[in-house]
Amino acid sequence: MKRKLLALFMAATMAVVMCACGGGSDDAAAEGAADASGEEASAEGGSEAKSAEDISIAVNLKTLNSEYWGNVKAGCDRAAEELGIEVTVNGPDAESEIAQQVTQIGDQLAQDVDAIIVAPCDIDSVSGALAPASGQIPIFFIDQDVDFEGKTSFIGTSNVEAAKTGGQYIGENIGEDAQVVIIYGQEGESTSNARMQGYEEGLAEYGITPIAEQSGNNVSDTAKAAMEDLLTRFNNEIDAVLCHNDDTAIGALSACQDAGVADDITIIGFDGNQSAVELVNSGDLAATIAQQPEEMGYTAVMNAYKAINGEEVEESIPIETVFITQENAAEYLK
Repeated sequence: MKRKLLALFMAATMAVVMCACGGGSDDAAAEGAADASGEEASAEGGSEAKSAEDISIAVNLKTLNSEYWGNVKAGCDRAAEELGIEVTVNGPDAESEIAQQVTQIGDQLAQDVDAIIVAPCDIDSVSGALAPASGQIPIFFIDQDVDFEGKTSFIGTSNVEAAKTGGQYIGENIGEDAQVVIIYGQEGESTSNARMQGYEEGLAEYGITPIAEQSGNNVSDTAKAAMEDLLTRFNNEIDAVLCHNDDTAIGALSACQDAGVADDITIIGFDGNQSAVELVNSGDLAATIAQQPEEMGYTAVMNAYKAINGEEVEESIPIETVFITQENAAEYLK
């Protein structure tokens, strides 16, 4: 403020001197004052980059109790180590624990973090939890996009486009007469809905309509029970199962193995977890759609760091998927 007053005082003094000497005009004096004021405004508006040791980023994932989200965390940790910053990764006990995630986000924001990265279990609940931080710190969404006013960026894949490749695979390899079931994730959850849409669109290109769709709640045990029910309902006459994640695919495979029909059913997972890719490599699963979760976590933290230091980041940063079959599974595992 003192500097600003001094600049204005000097500009005014210059105007008086120039008028007294007849060597300048009021316009020139005004221009000088504007320049001095503009320099001050620029100095006040700019922000110096924070040193790495002073930066803290919070990450809240849908859960940490799965291989997929563990890989996302590994990417976040790798970026933190490279940058030399503090990154705290948390998540509820299960993807269905919405209230727990909301509480965790509140606790993380209370630590005065410089940015937060969230994979929401429930869009509305998480948006409410993040509302106090809107416009205050960079807010990133990972894996699942959210229409949130204070969003800085989304990092992830298009679940619709990625899942579509699974439906297309069934159409190409089995044909329009395929009897297909879909075991989806958490009821009403947006990622689950997007993958459902993608699978249905891919199948529709070959004139295939799923004969049943049932929730597996994203966990192996529930998915196995769902598959057992579907096998009973359709008298084991199912050609293919499209699953919303790899844990679901492994549960469905277990049910098919117990029923002695695993060799007759094409099962496709989603996520590209190591455990699933190994099953693809051995021929037990037909395919999995890999999201590259470690790259997702790494990219999110790197861009949050940029945003904290005033650098521009893209509003949407895509992470490519890889369709893994037995042909490329071994290479992918390397």
